[in-house]
Amino acid sequence: MRWDPAPRSENLEDRRGQRFGGMTVGRLGVGGVVLLLVLSLVFKRDFFSLISGGTGEAAPAGPVATTPEEEHLVDFVSFVFDTAQSTWATMFAQRGARYQSAKLVLFRDGVQSACGFAQTATGPFYCPGDHKVYIDLGFYDELRRRFGAPGDFAQAYVLAHELGHHVQTQLGDTFGSSNAGSVRRELQADCFAGVWGYYMAHEGVLEPGDAEEGLGAAAAVGDDRLQRMSTGTVSPETFTHGTSAQRASWFRRGLQSGRTESCQT
Repeated sequence: MRWDPAPRSENLEDRRGQRFGGMTVGRLGVGGVVLLLVLSLVFKRDFFSLISGGTGEAAPAGPVATTPEEEHLVDFVSFVFDTAQSTWATMFAQRGARYQSAKLVLFRDGVQSACGFAQTATGPFYCPGDHKVYIDLGFYDELRRRFGAPGDFAQAYVLAHELGHHVQTQLGDTFGSSNAGSVRRELQADCFAGVWGYYMAHEGVLEPGDAEEGLGAAAAVGDDRLQRMSTGTVSPETFTHGTSAQRASWFRRGLQSGRTESCQT
């Protein structure tokens, strides 16, 4: 992708140094996080807020330990997020509607959102409760190493997909909570990511091979592939995101058409 670092997005929230109850989530440990999660579910009380002084908010931390490479990645996701939101704002305006911006939250190990507490293992996600996209940048290492989907446009696809859920929220998400509805919701978000890619291609941002990177990333996180990797078997009745072929197909549809009308899953 052709891009230059710019002032970071005003919609970027950097929580990489955030602490809970005087300790980082990573130091709390997986066992501690699981225990607090179980207690919260059993007693229907937010035990994570108790370790942060009862406010439900994480305590501030010192300066974030980082590297030049990571800061370059922060600049990149800021660029992607801003261009994607700018694209959707323009498209909404063309239809006489107003696009309301989302926020991008960077975190490490775990994070508290309006949708509850989440760990890095959850992967990037969008929370409609606070209109924010959450991502631990370490996920991109997993995307490259574990899922075999390298490249900057593969990384951009992940953010554009999550922002697609924000677009759905503004348009009125009517997919419901069934597995079939979840699959349609996720495939539409893939298509919406492709719509953004279409405009990036026409603006000269994409380079040769970028489209293939995005398609590879979409296919890498299909339900059938992930289930086969984790259990060795595939259970279509439990799918929530769609197969690798479906995800790549809907992303390609948006990438080729540039029209939200093409994303009626």
